[in-house]
Amino acid sequence: MAEWLAMGGHGFYIWGSYGVTALFMIVETILVIRHKRTLLQRLGRMMRMNSEVE
Repeated sequence: MAEWLAMGGHGFYIWGSYGVTALFMIVETILVIRHKRTLLQRLGRMMRMNSEVE
């Protein structure tokens, strides 16, 4: 098992790359969800403002 994790001496680079990629994917997902929520709130405010004006 240790040899497999070490990957011929390149384990740190390989597993580090997987870790950084996973971290970026998680952060990107969180940012997209937050942006969507903000956008929907802003759209809701705009729709309410338009309905009050008419």
